[in-house]
Amino acid sequence: MALTVHDVDRFEASRSRLEAIAYRLLGSASEAEDAVQETFLRWQAADVERIDVPEAWLTKVLTNLCLNQLTSARARRETYVGQWLPEPLLAGDPMLGPADTAEQRESVSYAVLALLERLSPNERAVYVLREAFDYPHREIAAILDITEAASQQILHRAKKHVADGRARTEVDTAAARRIIEEFLAAATSGRTEPLVRLLTQDAVSVGDGGGKVPARAKAFEGALAVAKFMRGLFKPSKAKRDLVGGSPEVYATTANGDPAIVAVVDGRVVGVTCLEVTADGIAAFRTQVNPDKLERATEHWAAAEHGEPLLRAAF
Repeated sequence: MALTVHDVDRFEASRSRLEAIAYRLLGSASEAEDAVQETFLRWQAADVERIDVPEAWLTKVLTNLCLNQLTSARARRETYVGQWLPEPLLAGDPMLGPADTAEQRESVSYAVLALLERLSPNERAVYVLREAFDYPHREIAAILDITEAASQQILHRAKKHVADGRARTEVDTAAARRIIEEFLAAATSGRTEPLVRLLTQDAVSVGDGGGKVPARAKAFEGALAVAKFMRGLFKPSKAKRDLVGGSPEVYATTANGDPAIVAVVDGRVVGVTCLEVTADGIAAFRTQVNPDKLERATEHWAAAEHGEPLLRAAF
């Protein structure tokens, strides 16, 4: 049955919400877009006049598509080269979704998206729908074909897994810039000690190159090891310039609500590092350099105002 303009408008009214749900579930903007498009095809094939609550129907279809995707993604990630990290979304990207409450902001933070990888598909779905979009357990139960009590129990388990991670400190844009400026000053000082002072004792640094860009398969752990790595990373060299195709400009911004360092070469984003900040210092650096996961960041960067770089030819 062909959709009417009204039917298409009803779907489009839900698109941004569906994309935000799918991104949180999958950790990938491109996969989220694919899931939303497949949801539209299901909507197109359905007898939409018999669907009383389009939002609920679309959410159920999308969520189940994402659950199937998560199951297959787990198998793919077992053979993924090196560490796997989510695709970062730069400040202002509409796929970040709602950010009115602390729970909504936390649910899309880079640190929490990485932690969500620990959860089963159902745990991830319940956590995202409840914490980020405030769906009542009654509706979540209907979406996942489980009981309301089971939804509540699953949320309890999911929140415990996420809470086992480090407590994150929320920072605004101005604070994020100050943190990054302080870090870059220490990283380019040529000395390890100023960096160590900024880090927690159990700080970690993780990189995702996807086998396409060199990235250490194992995380750096401990303040001294991370500080030495960061000092070396910001030491200029021809090999680094050759690797990224030029001399990067380094900017301060936020990605997924976290302070972030963006490296750009000729308008192309070549790296995004999200900083996990706690009351005790910088606890983690998560760096995405897999070019497949930076295409959306590059598109968004080209369309946004970003001011002057903090560093030029840093590498």
